[in-house]
This record gives sequence, structure tokens and C-alpha cells, in this order.
Amino acid sequence: MLVQRMEIDRADGRTPNQLRKLACSRNILNRAHGSASWSQGETKVLAAVYGPKAGTKKNENPEKACIEVIWKPKTGQIGKEEKEYEMVLKRTLQNMCLLTVHPNTTTSIIIQVVNDDGALLPCAINAACAALVDAGIPLKHLADDFSSCNMLLSGRKWARYTGPKQDRRAAIEGICIFSFSKFDSVCTS
Repeated sequence: MLVQRMEIDRADGRTPNQLRKLACSRNILNRAHGSASWSQGETKVLAAVYGPKAGTKKNENPEKACIEVIWKPKTGQIGKEEKEYEMVLKRTLQNMCLLTVHPNTTTSIIIQVVNDDGALLPCAINAACAALVDAGIPLKHLADDFSSCNMLLSGRKWARYTGPKQDRRAAIEGICIFSFSKFDSVCTS
């Protein structure tokens, strides 16, 4: 099967492999132990870290620290997609944090979506990393995150986009999100 690749201009003027403008601010919330705001283009996420606090959740190893992720959507109740984001983010952060430094403790990371214009999960991973650094939580490494997706446009023609905008999601055939460590292998994919 022969597949043709199409190069398509985006409405915002970016090339298919060009990322949106990035912005980060740390220490933005007064009552959190660590906090950060991360935006990629029009997508913006706030992250707050509370802990480590004594005790782990049920079914967690008391010889290691526990990471808890709470996802707050921009509006409405948490749904299936947000639950999946929580699970992926928790797994990613567990791979990044030194869990043996503060055994039998729980660190809570709250993610608040401010605006979603695509690439929401990579934005949340970056915000969580910045908030963990702000809180002084020991990390093995930081993640370098980006998202990439392949879109089936018509028939056998396709295009690959980096950081697709929200309005392109209906045409997406599949999304791959990669989180890389400078020192280890892939944290999340």
C-alpha cells in the first residue's frame, strides 16, 4: 500500500512540525507547596503540589512515596478522558520522582485546565514537572514533552502534526504523546 504524505499549512501559520509558543510561571499559588502555570499556544494548565504529607493511600507500598493526581476540567464533571489523563500523568510522575526519599508519604498534584486548544496532556505534564520542582520534590529527571499525531485526511493521503490544535481533533486517526528523559528512556508514550 502506497501512502502519500501531504504538507498542509495551518491557520496559525505554523508548519506541521512546529510547536506553539511556550510560557511557564512558577510559585503562582500562595497556599500550595509548589505551583506552576504552563501554556502552549492557547492551551493553559495550572498545577499545584501539596505534600509530601504523612501516610499513603490504600494498596500503595508504604516503603515508597505515593503520587496522587487530581484532574480538574475547565468546566463540568470529570469524565472518562480526564480519568485516563490522571492515570497517564500519575504513571509518568511516578517514573520521574525519587519515591524512596520520603517513604510512607503522599504528594498530591492538582491539575486545573484553564483552556484546551489541543496538546493538553503534554501541557499538564510540563506544568506538573515545574510545580514539583517549585515544591522541592526530589526528581530523578525532568521530562521533555511534546505531542505528535498522525491524521488521516482523505483516502491514502496523511499528514503528521506536532501539537495539533483542538479544532483538528475530529480528523485525527490516532495520537501519540511522548515524554522523554534526558538520562533515561521514554517515560510515557
